[in-house]
Amino acid sequence: MPLIPVLTSLLARASRALGFETVDAFPPGHAYAHTRWDRAYFDIASDLKPDAIERAMCQSIANTPAVFAHIVNPTPRMQRALLSVIDERARRSCGQPGELLKLLVDAYASPHTIEAFAGLRALIEQTQWMDDGERMRHVAAFLRERREADVIESAPNVIPLRLAQPE
Repeated sequence: MPLIPVLTSLLARASRALGFETVDAFPPGHAYAHTRWDRAYFDIASDLKPDAIERAMCQSIANTPAVFAHIVNPTPRMQRALLSVIDERARRSCGQPGELLKLLVDAYASPHTIEAFAGLRALIEQTQWMDDGERMRHVAAFLRERREADVIESAPNVIPLRLAQPE
């Protein structure tokens, strides 16, 4: 058996194990094994655990939401990271959330994209015949209703300070 292929294989394994390489997908057999990303936009070390990979991806989306376009079959958590940016921009009225919503809608072209919220895929499929502007308004309205339904109002966790009354 030639020694060079064996050494090359061992060196490649060591390089991956030590995090010297970047990955462009979750490990085989992972729940999101269909999720892929462009290494040029995401510097994900090969020694990271899947949860850490997903956290790093979500952080990248939060910092630069346009990178979402370079993810194939984004996980629900990645989609929610994008939706968080869209929500923030809509509240502050800065930028057009429509272009970011379009990135989300485009992600649902793949049957391997798992829904971030129940009913989102059905809505996207039902509105596919509409022009982009009308379609994005429907998706935004759905997400706004979803957000309002999920809001739970509660009092802040404040412990009242009781001062001793002088006797």
